Amino acid sequence: MVWPLLPENSMKPAHHRSGGFRNSDPDIVIGNFPWYEMVWRGLRGDFTPLSDPAGGYKAFAREWSVPVDHVRLAQRQVKPVVTWLGHVTVLLQVAGLNILTDPTLAGFAGPYGRFGAPRMVPPPLVPSELPPIDLVLLSHNHYDHLCDATIAGLLAAGQRPRFFVPLGLKAWFDARDIAPVTEMDWWDHVDVPAAGAGAASGARLRIHFTPSQHWSRRTPFDTNVSLWGGYGVEWRRGKAAPWRFLFPGDTGYSADFKRIRERLGPVDFLVVPIGAYLPRDFMRNMHVNPADALQIMLDLEAKQAMGVHWGTFRLTQEAFDQPPRDLALALRERGLPTDAVWLLRHGETRAIPLASG
Repeated sequence: MVWPLLPENSMKPAHHRSGGFRNSDPDIVIGNFPWYEMVWRGLRGDFTPLSDPAGGYKAFAREWSVPVDHVRLAQRQVKPVVTWLGHVTVLLQVAGLNILTDPTLAGFAGPYGRFGAPRMVPPPLVPSELPPIDLVLLSHNHYDHLCDATIAGLLAAGQRPRFFVPLGLKAWFDARDIAPVTEMDWWDHVDVPAAGAGAASGARLRIHFTPSQHWSRRTPFDTNVSLWGGYGVEWRRGKAAPWRFLFPGDTGYSADFKRIRERLGPVDFLVVPIGAYLPRDFMRNMHVNPADALQIMLDLEAKQAMGVHWGTFRLTQEAFDQPPRDLALALRERGLPTDAVWLLRHGETRAIPLASG
């Protein structure tokens, strides 16, 4: 479906449409796939890897997993620390706060965590093992990002985080009596006070909702009714320069990232998708490949990146171990160091170095 233009005298932003939303580039319309194309692609194998990873999935899971350091995760961190929990689920600990992106810890990326694309690498932990979560950042409503089972498990464990969601998605939470929920449009920002030792000198986080090139759908009847996007987390502390983290959610490559750099400044740490990119004719507009991911990094002038959205769910044609190979090739072609994009193992925690001075 292509949403009609709003009346010329409307004060709505350009990406708003009557009944929904569109991408920054009006020529990029995603989600209007006819049912027969999806059936044909499914039968053709577009949503299944063409080959297993070397040694098989069990060997891949062993190689790309480490036990979670629960003692470390239980400690509130002032300086930034990240833990990869698989796919796009990242625990960012900074300024005394625990922030979770797109929590997806179920066995399937689909309704209720029981249907859909199977998880081939076990989650490093279950929701009840998470440390106290203060903020949850949700990029859009696709099942591999907004997971019913994981949200239910988080709440069942007694957690009551503040959820940040795109416009149009709060209704999903309201229907389940989940609160508090803050709904955001592109370029909105909300200030959140730091906690504990991170609150010294009035430090705070500013949460920005940023544009991306993607689409949304939860049912056959709500294509692009809710918005999609990413999150910038800006740690502001005294006279020090702001430290900036960006999680773009799902995205194809677009000029949005140059605009983010222009409006928000250079990024210190980028969580960038590097997987689910084949077949390219279908995925190009909605999912970047490793080469595109590096261009996003350059557009944002990001000092360090971390690759996500790979090696977890069986979603697309590329083998689970292909994204690291394609990333290594793209880094060589760009003349970038091999560690410009971290590839963490499932469950791995790393401290993010801060710039000196």
